[in-house]
Amino acid sequence: MYRAAAKAAALLRGAGGTAIHSNVRVPWPLVQAGIGGRPSFSASADGCQSPPDQSPNEHQTHQHASPETPFYYVDSTGPSSAAAGAAAASASASSSSSGPASSTAEEARRRQRNSPLADYQEEQRRVLQASLRHVKTSGWSEAAMIAGARDVGLSPSIVGSFPRKGAALVEYFMDDCLQRLIDRIDSGDELNGLIPSERISRVIRIRLEMQVPYISKWAEALAIQAQPLNAPTSLKQRAMLVDELCHAAGDDSSDIDWYVKRTVVGGIYSTSEVYMLTDSSPEFRDTWAFVDNRVKDVFDLKKSFREATHLAEAVGAGVGSSLQRFVRGVMQR
Repeated sequence: MYRAAAKAAALLRGAGGTAIHSNVRVPWPLVQAGIGGRPSFSASADGCQSPPDQSPNEHQTHQHASPETPFYYVDSTGPSSAAAGAAAASASASSSSSGPASSTAEEARRRQRNSPLADYQEEQRRVLQASLRHVKTSGWSEAAMIAGARDVGLSPSIVGSFPRKGAALVEYFMDDCLQRLIDRIDSGDELNGLIPSERISRVIRIRLEMQVPYISKWAEALAIQAQPLNAPTSLKQRAMLVDELCHAAGDDSSDIDWYVKRTVVGGIYSTSEVYMLTDSSPEFRDTWAFVDNRVKDVFDLKKSFREATHLAEAVGAGVGSSLQRFVRGVMQR
């Protein structure tokens, strides 16, 4: 190790203290030790930084380095500061993490997230928004979109810019509902003072209520979403929806619970959505009761699981103590 350090120091400092005008790949511990004078560097996503004139493909040969000892390309002639070193160390630490983000990172993501409607062009958005008024009569179809284009004073030919026609209308509705849900969650007025189970029930109800005006045509929308060509976008939109539902309930998990909770909440939402299609009760009262009961079942199951775990631990501890007393009694005879 000391030989490697001495060799790196010699490469960086050069003979007689002359600066070397090249990038040298040095382990981060050596950089921390101050070897190489005043280095300037930056960390890439994989914990390494290519020299300025090196392409990413050429840099791939260096990716076999151990993640515990990240390497940096150090330019001994460039400007540097202690802040640059701290930034590189921070980037290296963050690049080695995997799985769900921490709660702090999740909060930053929520503040910086783009609007679900950000990818729509203005004219397309106007057409799709106007088309929703015709879904009740024309369904999620090209006819509804043509009527919407006429409502906003545009040529029906603009519908040709939507390759999947009815699917584009359903996807826009999903994105629009997600944006409205985010706005209501961020306001916080409707969720203040509620416990987690009540928050989940409330946000699921808020989202399902947005489908009430289109409930007579929602089975058609589900069929469109299930088509192979549309399934990837549909799954992505539902994953984003479930993620927002979990955040609204105060979820800040960063381990396997991150996946478990989203799977459970996604199941509750999907079953409630299907149940709503067959609900003929006034103002969908049976659907809201169904949602509350499913959420209650999940929390009761979680409670029962914890109680069973504690019981098993207690029994195990008791058996262990009894076995120890038995062994001591045998040895004393």
